[in-house]
Amino acid sequence: MPGQQEAVAGEAASAAPWSLAHAPVEALLAALASTPDGLTGAEAARRLGVYGPNQPAPRQRGAGIVALLSFFANPLVLILLLSAGVSAFLHDVVGSTIIVVIVLLSVVVNFLQSYRSQRAADRLREEVAPTATALRDGHWSEVARRTLVPGDVIRLSTGDQVPADARLLESHDLHVQQAALTGESAPAEKQAVAQPGPQAELAGAEHLVFLGTSVVAGTATAVVLATGRATAFGDIAASLRERPPETEFERGLAGFAQLIMRTVVFLVLFTLLASVVLGRNPLESLLFAVALAVGLTPEFLPMITTVTLAQGAVRMARRRVIVKHLAAIEDFGSMNVLLSDKTGTLTTAQTVLEAALRPDGAAGPEPLRLARLNSRFQTGLRSPLDDAILAQPDADADATWRKVDEVPFDFERRRLSVVVEDGRRRLLVVKGAPESVLAVCRHCDSGAGVGELDAVAQARALELVEAAGNRGSRVLALAWREVPVQARYGAADEAGLVLAGFLVFADPVIAGVAETLRALRRDGLHLKILSGDNERVVRHVCAEVGLDVHRLVLGAQLEPLGDAALGVLAERTTVFARVSPAQKHRIVLALKRRGHVVGFLGDGINDAPSLHAADVGISVMNAVDVAKDAADIILRERDLRVLHDGVIEGRKAFANVMKYLLMGTSSNFGNMFSMAGGVLFLPFLPMLSMQILLNNFLYDLAQVTIPTDNVDAAWVRRPQRWNVRQIRNFMLLIGPISSLYDFLTFWVLLRLFDASEALFHTGWFVESLATQTLVLFVIRTGDVPWRSRPSLPLVLTTLAVVAFGCLLPATPLAPLLGFVPLPGRFFVFLLVATLTYLALVEWAKRRVSTLLRR
Repeated sequence: MPGQQEAVAGEAASAAPWSLAHAPVEALLAALASTPDGLTGAEAARRLGVYGPNQPAPRQRGAGIVALLSFFANPLVLILLLSAGVSAFLHDVVGSTIIVVIVLLSVVVNFLQSYRSQRAADRLREEVAPTATALRDGHWSEVARRTLVPGDVIRLSTGDQVPADARLLESHDLHVQQAALTGESAPAEKQAVAQPGPQAELAGAEHLVFLGTSVVAGTATAVVLATGRATAFGDIAASLRERPPETEFERGLAGFAQLIMRTVVFLVLFTLLASVVLGRNPLESLLFAVALAVGLTPEFLPMITTVTLAQGAVRMARRRVIVKHLAAIEDFGSMNVLLSDKTGTLTTAQTVLEAALRPDGAAGPEPLRLARLNSRFQTGLRSPLDDAILAQPDADADATWRKVDEVPFDFERRRLSVVVEDGRRRLLVVKGAPESVLAVCRHCDSGAGVGELDAVAQARALELVEAAGNRGSRVLALAWREVPVQARYGAADEAGLVLAGFLVFADPVIAGVAETLRALRRDGLHLKILSGDNERVVRHVCAEVGLDVHRLVLGAQLEPLGDAALGVLAERTTVFARVSPAQKHRIVLALKRRGHVVGFLGDGINDAPSLHAADVGISVMNAVDVAKDAADIILRERDLRVLHDGVIEGRKAFANVMKYLLMGTSSNFGNMFSMAGGVLFLPFLPMLSMQILLNNFLYDLAQVTIPTDNVDAAWVRRPQRWNVRQIRNFMLLIGPISSLYDFLTFWVLLRLFDASEALFHTGWFVESLATQTLVLFVIRTGDVPWRSRPSLPLVLTTLAVVAFGCLLPATPLAPLLGFVPLPGRFFVFLLVATLTYLALVEWAKRRVSTLLRR
C-alpha cells in the first residue's frame, strides 16, 4: 500500500492540481491519496521531501555565495580590481597585489559580519513563523505552515490566513477576504460543494480557497491541493510577502547616500582634472582618484547598519520583542505616537464574570445558562468573554443539548447565535452587544414568566447596562426563542427574541500601568486609545490610569471630518471610543500626514489594515494570523513595559548607526578633502592609492565594533529622526577642522622634517589614521568623552588600529607599502596634534550639540 500511495501521489503531483479542483470530493481525495482523516505524520514528512516547503518564494540555495558576490558588484570595487589588473599588466605586481588584498579583506569582513547578523535576525523571525491547524495521525495539531503538503486536511476559522490552496470539505458561513488576489474589496462567500459545476475562473470558485487570502468569518475544513509556488496564485502571493514599503530609516539612508555621492563625484572629478593639468602619471592619477572615492564612500555602512540593527534585534528579543524586519527597528525607536485599544494594554484582558442579571436587574441563573450553551457550541474565534463564561461551574446539565447550526459573529450585527436542541425543543440562543440584541427583542423574561419588552422594561434594561458601563464593566446581552425545524438558519431568524438578561464582566486595570504611561510620555512616546467599546467604559478605564479624558471623541464625530481636520483633532485627542476599524485606519493615516511616526498595536483581524498603514505595526504572539503577518514587531506579551524596553533598544540601535554616519561625514571627509587639496600644491600625490585604501580599511575596521557601543541616556530620551541637512551641516563644521590639522601636518613634514615623498606619505598616513580614528571617542557621545564610557570592544579595536598604524612603518611590510621609518620626534608632534585636534572637535561639537541630540 505505501508504494501504491506514493505512486498515486506522485501522479497527482505531476498533473496540474487544478484539473482535479472541480472533481467530486471522493475522486479528488483518491487522486491526492488522502482521506477526510488527513495524513499520517510519516506520510506528510515524505511528501514534504517530494513537494518542498510550502513557501511562495522558497529560500534559494547558495544564497550566501550570492550575497558574497553582490559585494563585488560595487562599482568602486570593480574599478579598483580593474585598475589592479592594469597595474599588473604594467609590471607593478606588488602594488597590484596589495590593492587586491585590501579589497578582498574589506569584502570578506563586510560579508562575514553582515551575513552572520542577518542569520541571527532570521533565527529570531523563525520564532514567529506562521502555523496551520492540520489533521495528522487522527488528531488536530498546530504545525509549521511551511510543512503543509498536498493531501493534508486543514481547519480554518475566523482570523486565519489560508495556508495553501485547498478544496473545502465542510464549511459554515465561510467568508474569505481575497482582495489582494482579485481586487474585490468585499469578502467572498465560500462553501463546500460535493459536485461543483464548471467555473470560468479559479478565484470565483465557491468551493476553493487560496494561499494569500484570509478568513473573515465562519469555519471550514479543507484538503490541500497545492503548496508553495505550485499554487494558483503563487507568484502573486510571493509578491504579497515581499518586504514592506520603504521605512523612514531606509529613506534616510538613501538621502545620506545621495549626499555622499554628490561629494564623491565633485572631489574625484576635481582631483582627476587637477592631476591631468599638472601632468601627473595618468594611471597613478586614476588609481588615486578611485582610492579617494573609496575613502569617501562608507562602504562598511550596509554592514554596520545590518550588524547594529541585528544586534539590536537580539537585545530586543531578550526583552521579549521579536523583530520581523530589521529596518523597522529605527521606526520603532522613532515612534512618537502609539495607537492601541485599551483591552490588554491598560487592562489585564483577563476578563472575569461579575454578575448574571435578569432584565430587571435581579440576579438569576438563566442568562449564564444560555451564555454557556452559546459559548460551548460556537466555532471560530473565542473571545475572553467566552473563556470567562466557560470557566464558570457547570451546574446545569448542558450535556443534554446538541448543536444544530450557527450564525457566526460579524462586525455589522455584533452578535452570535447558535441553534441547539435537547430532543424536546429547538432554541436559537443569541449573545452579543446589548444594543444589538435589544434591537431584535420583543419580549423579556422577568424570572416569573415571559412578558412584553415594553418601553418601561427596555428603559430599565438600558439603565442597568449604562450603570455597569459607568463602572468600567462590559455587558453581554442574552436572548432566545424557539425556532422551527429547518435546514439552515441565518441572521434573518434573529427576530422576535426573548431577552433573558445580561452578564456583567470586569477587566481589571494592569498594576503599575499608570507609571508605565508616565515613563512613555517622559521618553517622548504618547499613547492614544482607539477603542470600539462604549464611551462610559473607555472613560472610566482611561481616567483610572491617568490619561486625559476631557476631550473624548466618538467614532460618529469623525465621519463628517475631512482628512486635514481629522489630523488636527487626532493630535489633540488622547481617547477615542466607539471607533470602527475603518476609522482607526483613517486616524493612523491622518497622524502620519501630520509628520508623526505612528505605531499601531493590534491583535485582531480587523486591525490588519491599520497595522499595514502604520509606520510600525506591532502585534502579540497570541494574535490572529492576519495581524501577525501584517506586523513588523511581535511582542511576546502584550505589556507596555515590554514595548517601552523595545523602543529604547530601537533608539540605541539608531544612535550607533548615526555614530558611523557622523564619523564618515566629519573627520573622514576632512582627510579626503585634504588629499584632493594637496594635489594642487604638492609636487607629488599626497598619498599612494594603496596607502589610501589601507588607511580607509583600517579606519573602517576600527568601527566594526560600533554596534556594541554604549549609548548616552540623552539619545534614548526622545524619538530619533533622520535629518540629512543636519548631517551635512555637521560634515561642513567638523570636516574643515580635520583638514586644518592635515594641512598643518603637511607643513610640519615639509618644513620641519624636510620630508621626502616616502616620509611624507608615511607621516601623513599615521597622522590621518590616528586623528580620524581616535575622534570617534569624541563624536560618539553628546556629553564630554570622559563621562560617557565606550564599550570595551570599541576601545580595543580603535586603539589596536592606531597602534598598528604607528608600528607599520617599522615592520618588514613597510617597503612593500611605500613606507619608511618615522623619526622619534614625529611622534611628539603626533601626540600634541592629536590631543589638540580632539579638544578642538570637542569644542565644536559642544557648539552644535543639539545636532547630536535631535
